[in-house]
Amino acid sequence: MSHQLPDVQASQPDVTVGLSQVGVTGVEKLVKIARDGKRPLVLMAEFEVFVDLPGGRKGIDMSRNMQVIDEVLEAAVSEPAYRVEDMCGDAAERLLAKHEYTTTAEVSMTAELVVREDTPASGLSTQSTAQIIASATATDEGTREEIGAEVVGMTVCPCSQGMSASRARDVLQDLAVDDDTIEEFLDTVPQPGHSQRGHATLTVETEGSPEVDLMDLIDIARDSMSARIYNLAKRPDEDHMTYHAHANAKFVEDCVRSMAELSIDALDHLGDDAVVHMKQSNDESIHQHNAHAEREVTLGQLRDELDA
Repeated sequence: MSHQLPDVQASQPDVTVGLSQVGVTGVEKLVKIARDGKRPLVLMAEFEVFVDLPGGRKGIDMSRNMQVIDEVLEAAVSEPAYRVEDMCGDAAERLLAKHEYTTTAEVSMTAELVVREDTPASGLSTQSTAQIIASATATDEGTREEIGAEVVGMTVCPCSQGMSASRARDVLQDLAVDDDTIEEFLDTVPQPGHSQRGHATLTVETEGSPEVDLMDLIDIARDSMSARIYNLAKRPDEDHMTYHAHANAKFVEDCVRSMAELSIDALDHLGDDAVVHMKQSNDESIHQHNAHAEREVTLGQLRDELDA
């Protein structure tokens, strides 16, 4: 008995609608970051690569173009780069040149960066990690590049802390402590509040290469939260982190505002058209939900707001 194969082609939709992004995700490559006078950093990076698809074209020829994409990424990462965002820009421009039908090519990259540092109180050597975020979008008009990072820190809830301070005030009053002493104590000793692990993300995007130091962006993101955290923590370090976090209680909205204020000084050399993306997400400790806040704004608009 013969079996007639289904007419697969007949079931396909008419090709009339273009697509803004078609490509591949999860492409892993080793990337070398050159450093003056030092050995290059070697990162295991994950790439996402997209091109736009005009109406009337069925697809990007995935199997054939996977080879093109792989060749482009291999060429881009074959030599040490000083800036990962420039490497993404190079790859995006190569993709744009190789796909004659497309008008936009996008390449994004993430990788874990390990940073050596000392613990805040005991001064012991340890390491921290940050997730590098880099991307580029190439069109016939030019290439925009983005660089930044996601870091982890600690936040303390001001609302929860305020309720603890009110409770402490009532107890001290019941113990006949005078009001001036109570207020001096509460000003000196931060009261408990529920804390959470926070994730701060800060990126900067400009026409061409952003002239910014990635480590500056990492520092801004870490300092925007209530306190930095460390992989290694002896008792003095734990006390340091806990005290400073409770002395600097912040909502997620406050963390984004802190990133904005710290970014103005660090990025004062960039033009008004530079775009800053700030994001804070907290893993809540006493709720089943998480808290999130973010802002994407041009430096020009941010300057106007902070100068007002």
